[in-house]
Amino acid sequence: CEVVEGRGILTGNKGEVKDEATGKVYTTKDIILAPGSIPFVPPGVTVDEKTVYTSDGALNLDTVPEWVAIIGSGYIGLEFSDVYTALGSEVTFIEALPDLMPTFDREIAKLAERLLIRDRPIDYRLGVFASEVTPGIPGEKPVVIKMIDAQTKEHVETLEVDCAMVATGRVPNTADMGLDAAGIETNRGFINVDEQMRVKTSYDDDAATLENVYCIGDANGKMMLAHAASAQGISAVENICGREHAVDHDAIPAACFTHPEIAMVGPTEEQAREKAEAMGWDLGVSKGSFRANSKALAEGEGQGIAKVIYNKNDGKVIAVHIMGIHAADLIQECANAVAAGTTVKELSMMVHTHPTLCEVLDEAFKGAVGMAAH
Repeated sequence: CEVVEGRGILTGNKGEVKDEATGKVYTTKDIILAPGSIPFVPPGVTVDEKTVYTSDGALNLDTVPEWVAIIGSGYIGLEFSDVYTALGSEVTFIEALPDLMPTFDREIAKLAERLLIRDRPIDYRLGVFASEVTPGIPGEKPVVIKMIDAQTKEHVETLEVDCAMVATGRVPNTADMGLDAAGIETNRGFINVDEQMRVKTSYDDDAATLENVYCIGDANGKMMLAHAASAQGISAVENICGREHAVDHDAIPAACFTHPEIAMVGPTEEQAREKAEAMGWDLGVSKGSFRANSKALAEGEGQGIAKVIYNKNDGKVIAVHIMGIHAADLIQECANAVAAGTTVKELSMMVHTHPTLCEVLDEAFKGAVGMAAH
């Protein structure tokens, strides 16, 4: 096995990769593209990684800012707000959409607002863009943030803070990789792949599949999570070895590492209802509460819920959303259930250890079949 440190570029010739620094061309049978992603910085935002920074720069600060504005209220912004307030900072969210945590299940988002925002030194501006962000000088000059209405584009407020963090998502790191030479068209930088992770030449319905070229991780945009990228990498290698495999992305869990944690697998309740209506099946929802869990109460963490969303027609679990202590660990049982097509009836009869946090899920599973004890 040979490891070459550097940046590879496709030459356009089958099975060839060029080292950008040395120009040396390597020939191989199969190529896996795994360039990852980089933070997205909106137009008008100037980043110096000192007073205005992305999630990369946020990990290298010399001091804790007294007041930090976080642009975006998704996973990254929420996690860093949790850290900053624990360290004594005040936080202001700036969100372009009408709701905080717009990608989260709405019930979970409302609970998160109560548990993670309302009782902490956090405020927010909704429905506004940070149209211009100018870095400051630590201890001398503040960061200046000009905000405009997301609809009318009229100026609404100018904010002066110690620091600003840009948490507006990530974009694929696919520029200057030789994709054009290889005949690969991207969509906003994302590379289209089939179920076997093989690269397709474009996003057109009739796009050709490139033989022996695969793309995994953030660059294909299917699910921008580290463990999803790992699963895709394993899947690509399985297919290279002739063992056909496809990743079930509907069964990949995700987590937001706040206090308490948030975790989920599958669609939000809103998305699931749309899917049920479109496909003609009935949606069921059952919940378990951490307030009725002895271990959660013993640890002083009785706040939170586990919500199980299932197909009433066949009983299969469609999605689960959890907010509460160790939610990121609890979600794995649910992800396994989604992957295996396990029904709520089957899950309701499985024995969960007492006293443990997973009994919150047991309560939700039992509730789905009319066996709830609390």
